[in-house]
Amino acid sequence: MLNFPTWKKILILSVCGMGFLYALPNFFKEGTFDLGSEWLPGKRMNLGLDLQGGLHLLMDVDVDSVFKQQVENLKASVRVTLRQAKARSSGISISGNSVRFKLLDPSKTEIVRKKLRDRIGNLEYEVDEKGSFAIAYSSKFLAEQKDDILSRTVEVIRRRIDATGTLEASIQRQGEKRILVQVPGGDASLKDKFKPAKLTIQKVKKMHLCTDSPKRMRGGAQLMRSDDTDASGQPICYTVEKRVRVGGENIVDAAGTYHENRPAVTFRFDTIGARKFCKASRENVNRQLAIILDTKVISAPVINEPICQGNGVITGRFSIKEAQETALLIRVGALPAGVTFLEERSVGPGLGRDSIEAGKAASIIGFVAVLVFMVLVYGRFGIMADIALFINVALLTALLSALQATLTLPGIAGIVLTVGMAVDANVLIFERIREELRSGRTPINAVEAGYGRALVTIIDSNLTTLIAAILLYAFGSGPIQGFAVTLTFGLITSMFTAIMVTRLMVVTWLRSARPTEMMI
Repeated sequence: MLNFPTWKKILILSVCGMGFLYALPNFFKEGTFDLGSEWLPGKRMNLGLDLQGGLHLLMDVDVDSVFKQQVENLKASVRVTLRQAKARSSGISISGNSVRFKLLDPSKTEIVRKKLRDRIGNLEYEVDEKGSFAIAYSSKFLAEQKDDILSRTVEVIRRRIDATGTLEASIQRQGEKRILVQVPGGDASLKDKFKPAKLTIQKVKKMHLCTDSPKRMRGGAQLMRSDDTDASGQPICYTVEKRVRVGGENIVDAAGTYHENRPAVTFRFDTIGARKFCKASRENVNRQLAIILDTKVISAPVINEPICQGNGVITGRFSIKEAQETALLIRVGALPAGVTFLEERSVGPGLGRDSIEAGKAASIIGFVAVLVFMVLVYGRFGIMADIALFINVALLTALLSALQATLTLPGIAGIVLTVGMAVDANVLIFERIREELRSGRTPINAVEAGYGRALVTIIDSNLTTLIAAILLYAFGSGPIQGFAVTLTFGLITSMFTAIMVTRLMVVTWLRSARPTEMMI
């Protein structure tokens, strides 16, 4: 236990030196030590919403609109199924969440039922002997869809907010269809990242002035506005099929660029999307296909020939910055459903400053108390433990900074607790050395036996605390995870400083002083 080869000494000193370098930026003005590299010192700890303020948003997810679109798609599928079955109906209508129709020839009821089941599935039927159908998606399927929509919405929001990798946002589901977003240091401009960005490609049935728009849409059509105008400046609208030919979920990449000297968005489909787009373009040669983003037609090109390469270009009235932002939203993925902001708060840093000051005071008082206690009880060895405590705090700060962990008020509590626990291992070792000295051992033998026999106890006590911290992180959320992270890092650094750093100082003193008697 007292043998320290040169490579081990160099390793310990290097770790301590790097710890001080990575911790240093936290005590100076931001940017003072920025060396322009992800792997070099210069990062500071991120502060949580409770310490530096930020944006608090409570959103309601419009799941009902998704279900409404699914019913529209179901209606379109019913129309295609009836055509395949060569069955005619008196009309197809939507009533609530179900699609209703009546066959003119009731004898084809079983044929239509079988084809609907094969084509769609997950349906609940109400059919009478006269051929009247009322079909809807099953309640189990809708419940699974709702859960999936909320989960995907949370994930898309997370990817949009963390696209630059600089924000530490808390995104959580609340209740049946609400999402809570807290962004430390964020402001109201982040709301632009919550645009649905739903991209669809649909067939254009007619282009006309918005002033000439029909009051009622028939035959599975819907009215869409655009930013285009005619020669006289009148806004142009499009009547498009409700049926979606290709959706944004089939886009794997998008980028803002220039096309024919105009800002544009280029995109690329996956294999399924490329096949769908190829089929849609082949069926609509010399016709228009509308590219629709968030219920607005941003481009409606005429298809001159089938496009089967799997690529596309969107040109419209936007700047290159808007094109890049649109590409980012498309690339990250559309929100599965629209969101409505129910609550918006800008949390000021006033509470954070009070918390930081209180945490600083508690840390300093606890730190000084531990330092004084160790010196009074263990003398020279206590001074060595105090030096190791300084190194422990530096290493803990360095870890939080290098990993860009978010420090919250519970995290400060974890650091204060770590300061108290950091000397725990040293206390066990020093008390063991005292027992060995009382039994008549020489100083060197006592130190070697003390470190050797206390090691098992140290590992056992820290391991049980580490298991508790891991469970807190696994089953907790938000502030509880912040406490668990700082506690875990504190355990790791305290083990290193107690077993390696303090022992190196004690061994170095023993070999240089070679005392025949020792008091501790």
